Amino acid sequence: MLAPAEFAALARRDLRQTVCVVFDILRATSSMVTALAHGARAVLPVAEIPEALALRARHPDALLAGERDGLRIRAHLTGGVEFDLGNSPREFTPERVRGRTIIMSTTNGTRALRACAGARQVLVGSFLNLGAVAARLEQAPPENLVLVCSGTLDQAAWEDTLAAGALADQLWPRYAGGVIADSTQIARQVYEANRADLSGAMARSRNGRRLLAQAELRDDIPFCLQRDGHDFVPVLDATGAVTRPAPAALML
Repeated sequence: MLAPAEFAALARRDLRQTVCVVFDILRATSSMVTALAHGARAVLPVAEIPEALALRARHPDALLAGERDGLRIRAHLTGGVEFDLGNSPREFTPERVRGRTIIMSTTNGTRALRACAGARQVLVGSFLNLGAVAARLEQAPPENLVLVCSGTLDQAAWEDTLAAGALADQLWPRYAGGVIADSTQIARQVYEANRADLSGAMARSRNGRRLLAQAELRDDIPFCLQRDGHDFVPVLDATGAVTRPAPAALML
């Protein structure tokens, strides 16, 4: 699925025999992978700011992270509470996040994860761990696989489509003989047309242009395009937390 308009329908589907891979390349899933790689205990994705604040009240040692319009959530949006972190993966350093639980609310990525909560398994994907996601799915191929692009506001996002297409391309030999959604065909063709210059493709995206226009955020783009720097696959667990499970816990 390419557009956030499909979240509501996804949440109503019977996903008990389905594995979902969620992409929010710029930048929620990239930030989650980075946070867990740097020792965060868990990321708790929530849809709205009030939900994040209520969760923080129950877990006062947790960090608040997230964005609105690409920028860190500030006090004027919360009634006085400054979020500790934004949504730049470069903020989630070992010094900031090691051993901490992070409550995260973003415009689209955390909503996409929540929409998939009824799935048999929900995997967090990015370019940073794309090879690990592909290897996991090749090791134990699910019968039903949904690639979820978080998008931008209510529209499709170019960068998520690229990443979904990159994963589809790796998995194509295994799934090509089955029923493949047109959206997956589109994503794969978008990736194949741009694979030689992903940086250039990213710079043409709506989110890419927005980040490039802000000096403090423009380095997020090359960071999020780093391929296969991490060899693990975060999972949304039954409690609603995104964690880095032990390898045995990933069995489908």
